[in-house]
Amino acid sequence: MIAHINIGTNKGDRMANLSRAVSLISKLSESAPRVSCIIETESWGYDSPNKYLNQAIEISFSQTPEMLLEKLHEIEISIDNSPHRDCDGGYIDRVIDVDLIFIDNQIINREVLTIPHPRLDSRYFVLKLIDELSPCWVHPIKNKTAKQLLNELR
Repeated sequence: MIAHINIGTNKGDRMANLSRAVSLISKLSESAPRVSCIIETESWGYDSPNKYLNQAIEISFSQTPEMLLEKLHEIEISIDNSPHRDCDGGYIDRVIDVDLIFIDNQIINREVLTIPHPRLDSRYFVLKLIDELSPCWVHPIKNKTAKQLLNELR
């Protein structure tokens, strides 16, 4: 199976944060991973003076999606175990954020995992990187490519 993972950082040494995350996530892949360019964006879902660096990586794996998600959480915590939300549940700046965006064309709706990521179609930085690495991928629920979803955002 192929998993598309998005990595973001807006705190600390952003380039080093991305590099470390890509290196650790790459070790989960059963073949050479595919890595996107790095893009800089404003914060999403909250206001921050700190811009994000975002990068995507696609890996091949054979474990269950839940096992992959658990390993991604372990990587995230190994880089920085600070919370990603404030006491009211709002987003805050973070050293690293790792999101599992999609796995092939699967649809998963479980308590611990929703695939494709439920907010991917409202996030420019996610769609832009999907379009770079997997331009032929079609959202299995919306039946649209990342480029089509990007055009709807504009």
